[in-house]
Amino acid sequence: MGQDYYSVLGLSRSAADADIKKAYRKLALRYHPEKNFGDQVAAEKFKHIAEAYDVLSDPRKRATYDQFGEEGLKGGVPQGSGESGAWTQGYTFHGNPDKVFRDFFGGDNPFQEFYDRVDGDMVMGFGGLHGRGAKKKDPPIERDLALSLEETFHGCTKKMKISRRVMNEDGHTSSIRDKILTITVKKGWLPGTKITFQEEGDQGPNNVPADIVFIVKDKPHPRFRRSGTDLIYTAKIPLGQALTGCTVEVTTLDERILNIPINDIVHPGYTKRVPTEGMPISKDPSQKGDLIIEFNIEFPRQLTPEKKDLIRKALLH
Repeated sequence: MGQDYYSVLGLSRSAADADIKKAYRKLALRYHPEKNFGDQVAAEKFKHIAEAYDVLSDPRKRATYDQFGEEGLKGGVPQGSGESGAWTQGYTFHGNPDKVFRDFFGGDNPFQEFYDRVDGDMVMGFGGLHGRGAKKKDPPIERDLALSLEETFHGCTKKMKISRRVMNEDGHTSSIRDKILTITVKKGWLPGTKITFQEEGDQGPNNVPADIVFIVKDKPHPRFRRSGTDLIYTAKIPLGQALTGCTVEVTTLDERILNIPINDIVHPGYTKRVPTEGMPISKDPSQKGDLIIEFNIEFPRQLTPEKKDLIRKALLH
């Protein structure tokens, strides 16, 4: 028993060429064997769809089919039928639906992205079986996460507001919506630490949204800067204290007061290391780096003759 090519494609006999292409596109994607692996019914359907398209997309074959039916098309139009230019040799489908598919789409894979929109429906690409047709992912969006030293010393929670394009329910249009991303800042996070929110970028019909990546950056601090897990503090002391000793007072990030005795002569490049008074170590916050005190020695702008004489006697004898 023959088949009705129009019914196979879900068309009426008045269908235009564009309707035929549209119907084949939709059904071929739906019933392709790679999307219906091992489904013999779908494979047979795929073949019938290809044959129907092969006939109806060719004006001569379609005209012959419309007038003489499948029997006339495949048996050949009798000589003397008066049908000028008809398909008189008899039509036989070559039996290769993949060839029809490739010819239609221009290659094995019609998808530049992972989805193809047909009649408003999302039709999943089948290319994944062979590593083809993956929906293209947008590159990561990187943003600075500026944190104070107090925030990385104690740990905190940050709320980051983002605006992104979101697809509406109709699958065709999109709108801009705000979203709050919550970041739990762990003690001791170093500059350069990355926090990734998977696929929170702009949505689109043919893309995988980008990841949003926040990168930790230190805010300038009035007292400290850090180097790895160490905190560096610069103490200003007069020349006399540099030579004779002093006590440096440091207010820590957790508001304790440290009084650090300096008994050495503070020479250019001299530093004082105070163990375990630095930043928490992120892998083990119970451990801390060190506090390193650097010195800015303030020289007197002028000296009286008497003071010069005293210094000369003290240092040169």
